[in-house]
Amino acid sequence: MVKNKNNQTIWGNRIKAKTSLIFQKAGSSIDVDKRLYKEDISVSIAHVEMLFRQKIISFQIKNKIVYGLNKIDKEISKKKFEFNKNYEDIHLNIEKRLFQIIGDEAGYLHTARSRNDQVITDFKIWIRSATKEIKTRLDKIVKSSLKLAEKNIDTIMPGFTHLKNAQPISFAHYLMAYIEIFERDKKRFTNNLENLHENPLGAAALTGTPFNIDRYYTSKKLGFKKPTKNSVDTVSDRDFVLDFLFSVSICSMHISRIAEELIIWNSDGFKLINLSDKVVTGSSIMPQKKNPDLLEFLRGKSGISYGNLFAMLTILKSLPLSYFKDLQDDKEIVFKSFDTLSDCLKIFDEILKNINPNKKKMLELASSGYITATDLADYLVINYSIPFRKAYQKTAKIVNLAEKKNKRLDELTLEELKIIEPKLTKDVLKVFDLKNSIKSKKSYGGTSFVNIKKMIMNYKKQK
Repeated sequence: MVKNKNNQTIWGNRIKAKTSLIFQKAGSSIDVDKRLYKEDISVSIAHVEMLFRQKIISFQIKNKIVYGLNKIDKEISKKKFEFNKNYEDIHLNIEKRLFQIIGDEAGYLHTARSRNDQVITDFKIWIRSATKEIKTRLDKIVKSSLKLAEKNIDTIMPGFTHLKNAQPISFAHYLMAYIEIFERDKKRFTNNLENLHENPLGAAALTGTPFNIDRYYTSKKLGFKKPTKNSVDTVSDRDFVLDFLFSVSICSMHISRIAEELIIWNSDGFKLINLSDKVVTGSSIMPQKKNPDLLEFLRGKSGISYGNLFAMLTILKSLPLSYFKDLQDDKEIVFKSFDTLSDCLKIFDEILKNINPNKKKMLELASSGYITATDLADYLVINYSIPFRKAYQKTAKIVNLAEKKNKRLDELTLEELKIIEPKLTKDVLKVFDLKNSIKSKKSYGGTSFVNIKKMIMNYKKQK
């Protein structure tokens, strides 16, 4: 690397004293924002091309700057670029290197812009790409959930409320719930893209610029729909950051909830699922153990997402318009949230591919706890026109009877059932069959096998 001939800061003629080391360290963000190098270079190229089109710089200067920026892009990509903490951030590091490559004409690069609009443009483009990447990972999870559901349409398990046996349900239906959850997450991230369609470049420091720039040109060049409307708001706005962090937090919460559920199902008390050795760990002292550490990892990471969201909210809560150094921390917060969620989505997808339901245990548990009691109450309403609340009371008495006799509902004889409701015939006995219970839930969105097959087919068509 050629040594920079000018080690002076860009504000060196105004601020004479050398910056203290502690301030340099505190003010430097290069270790974090170097991640934005591709976005920064593409924004700079679009900017200088616009300057040329508007006759603000010459063809020769434009070409030299573009050449230099492309050279820097290659150097960074090939890890041959030396990042210098003395130059504070990625933007100054690139600018200083540009001076080394093409000389003083590099000084034209910053015409009609500020780091304020430059930074936020880079960041919006990065978040736009990150959002699309998260959506891709969510698509993979939906695909894995769908595949597992398709294999388990006929797998019967108890549906839970309050972690108590509630009603029989298909395991596939449970998995389809995950799909709905993650489809909402995708939609939330998609909606965020709408707030990323406005181009900040050209707002400059906060007032705009006297140069005859064309913000519509740079908008089109950089994939934005239109320029932002107000220069003060442009450099102040971090709503798009909060939108992203909020969406990440909700998605992390969903993963945490499901992880907790799978941990419970995998426990020795439930044994409803088995996890492949690929996604469990052992114990340092207890040889028999297979621990769901990855699920616990997923459950815990939601805390990081929440913390980052609240950190950003706190930074912004008392910040006047327009730009302040406080905003520098937004990138570290966002990068950490993105990396954490990205890892969690990869891990969760791998777990979904390595889950095996314990069908025997699921059926066994579904057969306990008087789980078809609601079916009996519904049967009384449908067949004997009994008001539901009265049917509920009669069913409760039948459950009490079964409990007293230490029997399951399907073990009660017709004669025992007729003690509570004399009108009953042997036809009532089919109500207690778990498959019949599930088959009967044909209402839109219900757990019937027919519904599940339709849902799976519909999702496959969408993909």
